[in-house]
Amino acid sequence: MGLILCATRGGEESIDTQEKAISIAKEQAEPLVFLYVADSSFLDKTAAAVVVDVQEELKHMGEFFLVMAVERAVEKGVSAKAIIRAGHFVPTFIEVAHEVGATAIVLGRPSGEMGRFNEEEFSAFCTYLAKKTEAEIITV
Repeated sequence: MGLILCATRGGEESIDTQEKAISIAKEQAEPLVFLYVADSSFLDKTAAAVVVDVQEELKHMGEFFLVMAVERAVEKGVSAKAIIRAGHFVPTFIEVAHEVGATAIVLGRPSGEMGRFNEEEFSAFCTYLAKKTEAEIITV
């Protein structure tokens, strides 16, 4: 038996990814973990006090998004929990994947100007993530 890890940024664009992860977890009767990484690295050149405030706000926002995701999963009969971490996204994501023993990772594709990656970078990221975690990568 495995575990499905679903990264989420929250917001409307993440709901499809979360729903796909819930569907896969239900179909395969596997537990599901939603992960939100509060990454304030975009503020690296900002005063430390501001970074701490923003980091806390990002974590609170993540808590809200993940509570809703877990509730939707549980309503559909899926065992789910949430993890919120602070740090740089990629190494934190890999660390959590190892900690929870993820056998599958569900990721949303980049979309519009808000996407973290362009399509080529996203493909490279998925390849890198598969190698580092040894998990199956499922993109939505």
